[in-house]
Amino acid sequence: MENSGFLIAAPSSNSGKTVASCALMAAFSQLNKKVCAAKCGPDYIDPMFHREVLGVKSVNLDLFFSDKEELQELYQNHMADSDVSIIEGVMGYYDGTEFGKCDGSAYEIAKVLDLPVILVFPCRGMGVSALALLKGMLEFREDHNIRGIILNRVSKGLYPRMKQMIESELTRMGYSRIRVVGYIPENEVFRLESRHLGLVTPMELKKIQEQMQAAGTLIRECVDLEEILRIAGKKVFEKPKCRKEQPDHSIRIAAAKDEAFCFYYKENLRCLRSLGCEIVPFSPIRDKCLPECCSGLILGGGYPELYAKQLSENDSLMAEIRDRLKMGMPCLAECGGFLYLMDSMESQEGVSYPMVGVLKGTSENQGKLTRFGYVSVQAMEEGAFLKKGEVIKGHEFHHWDSTNNGNDCLAVKPDQTRRWECMHMQGNIMAGFPHLYYPSNRKLVERFVVACESVNEKER
Repeated sequence: MENSGFLIAAPSSNSGKTVASCALMAAFSQLNKKVCAAKCGPDYIDPMFHREVLGVKSVNLDLFFSDKEELQELYQNHMADSDVSIIEGVMGYYDGTEFGKCDGSAYEIAKVLDLPVILVFPCRGMGVSALALLKGMLEFREDHNIRGIILNRVSKGLYPRMKQMIESELTRMGYSRIRVVGYIPENEVFRLESRHLGLVTPMELKKIQEQMQAAGTLIRECVDLEEILRIAGKKVFEKPKCRKEQPDHSIRIAAAKDEAFCFYYKENLRCLRSLGCEIVPFSPIRDKCLPECCSGLILGGGYPELYAKQLSENDSLMAEIRDRLKMGMPCLAECGGFLYLMDSMESQEGVSYPMVGVLKGTSENQGKLTRFGYVSVQAMEEGAFLKKGEVIKGHEFHHWDSTNNGNDCLAVKPDQTRRWECMHMQGNIMAGFPHLYYPSNRKLVERFVVACESVNEKER
């Protein structure tokens, strides 16, 4: 199938990448194009927004988690049945996983996937100064792949003059192929106060969906979509490679999935399914018991602190989880799921509520991000799923901290400048703050599935 793909980048965070990406997804969908999306980096929130608000399938593309060949295969398989692929960049275009380096940046991903780049350029309050900043972005790397520019926060009246000034200077500098393809005006439909879907009620979700559709309609008037498609070109993707899957999904894995627990990498779940697992969602907020015939448990991250009272009041489910884990049910829990297993959790309002209690300790709001960013998690002890010395990649992103983060593993930053103890590996339970990327150590997943099979056989 022919596909037109491009990457949306910007000079820095908070430059308008997300709203531009989402508005373009809505706009192309309105033109009856089958749109596919992706987010560079480890962020869960934007792919969730793409799926839940725009109805567009989305995946993470990350060069810390995957090598170049794995990333190319993931991209091709994900985008193969779509007309238009819109990839949202991360941070500033050249900013990588380590400070001062481009490794893992949106720039590197654009190179690996051979994607043309549309630069969202915020230029409110600028005139000629915009030329100096653009020159720096273009001359910093010769292979920048930047092919188009969208001016953000520009009025309809000023846009033609800005476009003419910039394109004249681009031609003078030898960049005549790079065109200014449109602008994003100051308008309420382009303002996203919060993208945390855990804060969104069904009524609010409907309102945001309507807002994004309005943004799509407006951007069709302000941006030359045909020019973007011309820049993107067309690639023919072959039918996705057949991935080994066991036809008999005899292993049922209960996965927490509701407003409180919603952070799951698509590739993590695919990895489990490829080993014969059926992922069965349940709500720790509403369901009174675990799904039937499940022999494993996954507790992802999310916003449990916002629903601490409801989670605590669902004591029948917590009692069942406590009993099943004590009886040996394999469990992988991360971040919010890890806090759910502790003795207690502080709510956003500062009230402490009892939780499952299979792990000793409490958690409280720190009022700021704690131990943020990519990590390589190395086992310091022999675990059931991760053996001593083995490594799995992940990242941390949390405002809450625990009085007992575990000391069975060591988290190491990519630049080796920081490291800290993390993770509980207590028999059948592996839990901690790091969000793990399962494909970076498939052996961990295989051992987890074998342990689930063992439980399955005992219960037959």
